[in-house]
Amino acid sequence: MRMPDFSTLAKQFGLSFTNLNLLVEALTHRSYLNEHREYTGSHNERLEFLGDAVLELAATDFLFKKFPTNPEGELTAYRAALVNTVSLAASAQALGISDYLLLSKGESKDTGRARDVILADAFEAIIGAIYLDSGYAAAEAFIAKNLYGKIDEVIAKRSYQDAKSRFQELAQEKRGTTPHYETLSEIGPDHDKRFKVAVFIGFDKIAEGQGQSKQEAEQAAAEAGLTSMRW
Repeated sequence: MRMPDFSTLAKQFGLSFTNLNLLVEALTHRSYLNEHREYTGSHNERLEFLGDAVLELAATDFLFKKFPTNPEGELTAYRAALVNTVSLAASAQALGISDYLLLSKGESKDTGRARDVILADAFEAIIGAIYLDSGYAAAEAFIAKNLYGKIDEVIAKRSYQDAKSRFQELAQEKRGTTPHYETLSEIGPDHDKRFKVAVFIGFDKIAEGQGQSKQEAEQAAAEAGLTSMRW
């Protein structure tokens, strides 16, 4: 396998790594080492651990200063929406990180949620790599450039709320009623249950969702309901 040119990616970030191996490590998934025994580098889990802590501090500091009168609970919800897996994966995708990941053949075929997790982890690992190579200010500048601009959309779309809360609030606002949920089916053994749930407004079934618990299925139904109602 031909190695990507990681210095090109660093330039895309507007960064100059003193130790480019840190960036390579940040983009190396554990599965790659299992398939490439000749590879002498490390996987990115330690850098991800470090980057997660740097990201939490930076995002907390940003929100604390941007919203000087908001209570702790709101700031926590904002931060969770800003740095969740979907948000980080989208930022990673926008940066072109996907083309530079070192993955096993199996992992490289992953899509959807599994791919988002890999991308989000790599994004955090890159933050850790920047922190080690260039310090906190450089890592914070990278975070600011790629994440802080999302906060207005987070608030406008109320994505800091979970799907059920958003759906309930909007149903009450737009329809004057509280939605309710009904379990349509429950299949599988106790250790591997699968629930299907529908969300209703009045007598109208709006959407369905599935999950390994009723709560998970209700959240999925609410998410589908938001899409269905174009809310």
